[in-house]
Amino acid sequence: MQAAQSYPHNDGDRKRAQAAASDVADKVADKASEYATKAGEKLEGAYEAADATMRSVAEQGREAGERVQEVAGNMKSAVDKSIKDQPMATLAVVGALGFVLGALWKS
Repeated sequence: MQAAQSYPHNDGDRKRAQAAASDVADKVADKASEYATKAGEKLEGAYEAADATMRSVAEQGREAGERVQEVAGNMKSAVDKSIKDQPMATLAVVGALGFVLGALWKS
């Protein structure tokens, strides 16, 4: 009891300290919320960039596939024409190609 009498402003000091602590806690919570919002925005931006990159890569893959099909069609036409026009030369080229592939396969 004597301690309370020697510090008559004890309750006032305690209330000011609690108010200051509450103010600091509110500021910390506000900053944490602000940083969380900024982090969310950064993650959203990274997601959008990754999505755009994925779409771009998919489009490039589709275009490459179309070009490969076109080249394969052209090659088939060339081989068909070569077989009709010069069957012996075509057979010789195929034999040489088979020999080269066999040699590469063995090594």
